[in-house]
Amino acid sequence: MAAGFKTAEPLEYHRSFLKENCRPDGRELVEFRTTTLNIGSISTAEGSALVKIGNTTVICGIKMELANPSVEAPNKGYIVPNVDLPPLCSSGFRPGAPGEPAQAASQFMADIIESSEVVKTEDLCIERGKLCWVLYCDLMCLDYDGNLLDTCAIALLAALKNAQLPEVTVNAETSLPEVDLKKRKPLQIHRHPVASSFCVFDNSILIVDPTGEEERLSTAQLTVVTDEDGRLCSVHKPGGTSLSGERLQECISRAQVRHREIRKLIDKVAQSVTSGK
Repeated sequence: MAAGFKTAEPLEYHRSFLKENCRPDGRELVEFRTTTLNIGSISTAEGSALVKIGNTTVICGIKMELANPSVEAPNKGYIVPNVDLPPLCSSGFRPGAPGEPAQAASQFMADIIESSEVVKTEDLCIERGKLCWVLYCDLMCLDYDGNLLDTCAIALLAALKNAQLPEVTVNAETSLPEVDLKKRKPLQIHRHPVASSFCVFDNSILIVDPTGEEERLSTAQLTVVTDEDGRLCSVHKPGGTSLSGERLQECISRAQVRHREIRKLIDKVAQSVTSGK
C-alpha cells in the first residue's frame, strides 16, 4: 500500500513524513547520509579519491600536464575541473555531449576552486611566462541519487590533497623541461572548501543532503560552500523560490558544522593512506 501511495502521490507521500519531522529514508531533516571516502584509488592518476554520500558515488582523478602560462597571467598555472554524468549513473542522463547538469556542476567546481583558493595557481608556475602545470580534475559520477555537488566537492578536495607534483627543471642548454618522476612534492592546499546542499519543500521546510527524489519534488535548492575559518566561499542557488535571510543563516550554520565533520573524515583517511605506505 505504501509503495503504491509513494508512486501515485510522491509529494503527499513525502509530506506525510515531513510533518513528523523525518524523511522516508529514516533521517531527520538536518541529517546527512553516511559519507565514505577512499583516497588514492586510481594508481594511474597523480591524485584520486572516491566519495559516497548515501548511494551517490563520485570518483575524481587528477592528471598533470606541462603548458605555457597565458599572457594575461604569466605567473599562474591552470586548474581545469570537468564533471561527467554518464548514462550508467542514472537513467536520467543520455550519452553524447555534456548536458546542462554536467556543465553546471563543472562550472560550480571551477567557482569553488577560484573563490576558495584551495590551490593558488601561482604555485603551479614553474618558470614565469614560460612553463606551468595544468591540473585536469576529472570527476565522474558512478551512481546518482541526489546531492551531486557536495559529493564532487569532497572528491575534488581529497584528490587534490592526494596529488603530488613531480620536480621539473629547465635545461639551460636546450631550454627544454626535464621532469623527475621520482622526486615529488605534495600540492600545497591553502583552503579546504566543503559544500553543503539543502532543499526547501513547500516553500517552508528545509532539509539537508537531498536524495534524487527529494530534489525533484522540492521548491528550491541551495548549496553553501564554507572553509575552515567559517568563511563563506560561495552560495549556489539555481532558481526556485526565495529564501529569507534567517533561513540562509540557518543553512550557513549547518554548513559550518558539516565542514568540521568532512575535514575530520578527509584528514583521518589521508593519515591512514600515508601510514599504510
